[in-house]
Amino acid sequence: MDLGSRLTVVVGSGGVGKTTLAAALGLRSAAAGVNTLVMTFDPSRRLKDALGIGNAEGNAELAVSGTGGCLHASLLDARATFDDLVARYAEDDETRRRILGNSYYRHLAGHLGGILEYMAVERLFEVASSGRYDRIILDTPPTTQAIDFLEAPTRIVDFLDSGALKIALAPWFDAEGGLRATSRLGFVGRGLEQFLDRVVGMQLLRDMSEFFRAFGPLFGGFRDRASETESLLAGEETRFVLVTGAGEARIPDTLFFARKLEEAGYRLGPVVVNRVHPNVAGSVSGDKNSAGQRLFRWLGDRDQRGLVALRELLKSEQSLVAMPLAGDEPTDLGSLDALGQELERRWVDEALRSS
Repeated sequence: MDLGSRLTVVVGSGGVGKTTLAAALGLRSAAAGVNTLVMTFDPSRRLKDALGIGNAEGNAELAVSGTGGCLHASLLDARATFDDLVARYAEDDETRRRILGNSYYRHLAGHLGGILEYMAVERLFEVASSGRYDRIILDTPPTTQAIDFLEAPTRIVDFLDSGALKIALAPWFDAEGGLRATSRLGFVGRGLEQFLDRVVGMQLLRDMSEFFRAFGPLFGGFRDRASETESLLAGEETRFVLVTGAGEARIPDTLFFARKLEEAGYRLGPVVVNRVHPNVAGSVSGDKNSAGQRLFRWLGDRDQRGLVALRELLKSEQSLVAMPLAGDEPTDLGSLDALGQELERRWVDEALRSS
């Protein structure tokens, strides 16, 4: 299977087997002789064990043995990436200590909206620019979070160019830790500080101010790398694989995501409809299993209707790959590779059909 890209980004909603398919793509890529890294956010325990990364920590890139090629896997650790950025780009040891020792940074910064997604973008840029791998297969969070991930470079640039950052970087506190704006108001100013302390917490405000001021020199590098990551995601060597579930109810979400990718200028590869129930023909017997049989046949009919409707609604040139429902989820490299081979076969068949 020729993925035709240096970076393959697997996107889609939760619960459709997206992470498993990303790992299967990684196995097939390595088997084809391509030095490959699979980066994933939150695989199941079984998938971690199958890849041999059950104990991976801190963005470690662990070799996956028994693949017939060169495959590494890494769990994306946003907080470890944040720490590494501080260690790498801080101006000096004192600045580095100020940031890493700041209580706001330790307890809050890693959980702020957008920070986790942006740190994952930073990690992707770091690995892609290192040249250690010929191909990277990136698993992403579920749909809404994945959109946040893809938009993270734009959001960080907008923030860095906004007036909000200028306000955050202003010298709000004096050398004694008091608010400069209230120090001139005497008794009234002290009362205002006490009120803010009860409502927000003066120590939190001091920690936030110290965090942004200490972090200030690093913001320019964030802007540069965010712009380069935007170019990477929209580049000629990047392809997106959209994974969705079967059935007509999934169609609006699938079309929404496909449109968002197109509007952002990204190159969409195949849309993979995963876990499609088989189309069961014939009548249902009257034995005790007939209720289950009727349900299974209904699910097969539903999924086939969904495939037909989705193919009609997608652009005529868009590839649509239907993956059948498997009896069990892959629990080892053998079953994971079998899934990858099935995906490869259907991918090739669809390419031949569309040509």
